[in-house]
Amino acid sequence: MRSSWSRLSAALVALLTAAVIVGCGSSKSSSSTTTSSSAASSSNTSSTPATPAGADAKVAALVPAAIKSKGTLTVAADASYAPDEFFAPDGHTVIGMDADLAKALAAKMGLNAKVQNAVFETIIPGLASGKYDIGASSFTDTKEREKTVDFVTYANVGESFFTKASGGTDIASIADICGKTVAVEKGTTEQDDATKQGAKCKAAGKPGVTVLTFQDQNGANLALQSGRAQLVFADSPPAAYAVKQSNGQFKLVGSEYAAAPYGLAIAKGNGFDKAVLAGLKALMADGTYQSIFKKWGLPAEAQISNPKINGAIS
Repeated sequence: MRSSWSRLSAALVALLTAAVIVGCGSSKSSSSTTTSSSAASSSNTSSTPATPAGADAKVAALVPAAIKSKGTLTVAADASYAPDEFFAPDGHTVIGMDADLAKALAAKMGLNAKVQNAVFETIIPGLASGKYDIGASSFTDTKEREKTVDFVTYANVGESFFTKASGGTDIASIADICGKTVAVEKGTTEQDDATKQGAKCKAAGKPGVTVLTFQDQNGANLALQSGRAQLVFADSPPAAYAVKQSNGQFKLVGSEYAAAPYGLAIAKGNGFDKAVLAGLKALMADGTYQSIFKKWGLPAEAQISNPKINGAIS
């Protein structure tokens, strides 16, 4: 999953144009941003240490000074993964479940949130360099990724396959993708899982798996539409969303695979994870978290009640 029912609301923008699934913009537009209108006060650097209206004082107190002094939380998301993160009709504002969650977290901290579109595989390096404060882009919290960044878990989501509704392929599980061509977004757990399954296929004397990788999810969806791929492998929410928006051209196939925690990604060891954890718990307590998931059509089973710092299960 970026890790991703599961990442559908009438308010979502249709991704199907010219008979293919595409986003409302390109994830290469890394300068695209959306800034929350949350109640961060005009200055977090004033001599008066008052907590901005609407903020949670206990959460705000945990925000590292380097972030608090900016007054703005810089959030990275790959806007090609609806309904988790994607472009609004204006073609540059990033919206979706992760964007709303990041804005709500920022408000609890007394900050504004600036959500920037970024190529998925560049987000973790951007956290390490200080370009971003947080990655909210359907990251699966894995032990391997925890070596580089810290995570605060906020959902539990599986992976799903979809194919053409007419002339597509049929599988029951990931074990059946031997000999298939599978499209994935680069840097995702789906890429890893499809590659590992290909090795298992070969070890069993079966044909391997051809894994086609793309810079964003739109490219993977287009590969299926054009016939280059037989299957797309993605987090369950965007897979279900792509099928819904395809006007009957795509269908889900096989069983959901490898449910695992989504995590908000944070630079390793900078202490911001404690503020994010406290903020997330506050959003869960006041119902904001649940409302955001409902708004974007994520099922109740994707919600969690006990967020953790670095809660990877594999």
